[in-house]
Amino acid sequence: MAKFKIVTTAGPGTGVPGADHSLEMEALAGIGAEIVEVKGGEDELAAAAVDADAIYGKGRPRITAKVIQAGKKLKVVSLASVGVDSVDVEAATALGIPVTNCPDTFIEEVADHAMTLILASWRRLVVQDQMVRKGEWGKARPMLYQFPRLMGMTLGFISFGHVARAVAKRAAPFGFQMLAYDPYIEELVMSDYGVQPVGYDELLQRSDIVSMHAPGTKDAHHLMKEAQFRKMKKTALFVNTGRGSTVDEPAMIKALQEGWIAGAGLDVVEVEPIGHNNPLLGMENVILTAHVASASSRFDTARKRRVGAEMALVLGGKWPRACVNPAVLEKSKLERWQPYSMERGPGN
Repeated sequence: MAKFKIVTTAGPGTGVPGADHSLEMEALAGIGAEIVEVKGGEDELAAAAVDADAIYGKGRPRITAKVIQAGKKLKVVSLASVGVDSVDVEAATALGIPVTNCPDTFIEEVADHAMTLILASWRRLVVQDQMVRKGEWGKARPMLYQFPRLMGMTLGFISFGHVARAVAKRAAPFGFQMLAYDPYIEELVMSDYGVQPVGYDELLQRSDIVSMHAPGTKDAHHLMKEAQFRKMKKTALFVNTGRGSTVDEPAMIKALQEGWIAGAGLDVVEVEPIGHNNPLLGMENVILTAHVASASSRFDTARKRRVGAEMALVLGGKWPRACVNPAVLEKSKLERWQPYSMERGPGN
């Protein structure tokens, strides 16, 4: 009989039943853990959590307060993702249960994708491609005559975490002036990247491209509403590789339709997958990708090994490498062991 029981979900959006957990088990087998799949929704997951030592969240169903409170032996909730909006972190914190994620595993991929959307949106790449395919070769160059060159434009970051910092490194050689708004980050951190710290309104008013990197938290919910889009330049672009919930989507659609802003490059939307009748699908000034910014050949391997390692650490009595509610760690009986800070670990 296994020493530790880990429950996880199975079904649409989380992998078919009987998923291969061999990568997670590389770290877990040595401590006598087993992963048990649960079919169904919140009720079924809550029932399975009663005698579970850990919950391995895969997005659906959401790990609610009901599920967390049902886990009388629960020691950790772990996610193989950066975002933690699929977990009621407050409920876990109230019970002293650490919630782990993978904050440093896909930084470079997401930064690459954000930079791609910035460049493709500025040069109207999709429309240019369509003109060529439609035999409208002669229209392509005149279209671009109305837009300034990229060098000297202002790029503004909403939130300046790891991904935004990686984008700033990529953007610097293009000659951008860069701004950032993040009330949770020391201004000196921004300065080290050649980025000027500014207030939210100033960022919106000055930026030629606004790049959203805020997480899907309550504080960041609908950071971009109608009032914020109206503050932007009419020539400005909005790029989002963070979370769809940070944007009031009807307000963004109105801004695009009525010309408050010039265009958008979006990897995330408020409701995913995007509905077939969403007006964004018919807009030539919008580039859309299917929440794929973190995807690469190393995606599954890296995140599965990482989440297995995080659960193994906590179940083995040690601090995890990454914890979204670190206040619980100081009050726990877990051993602090890290030889490096809880920022980007080696190899990531």
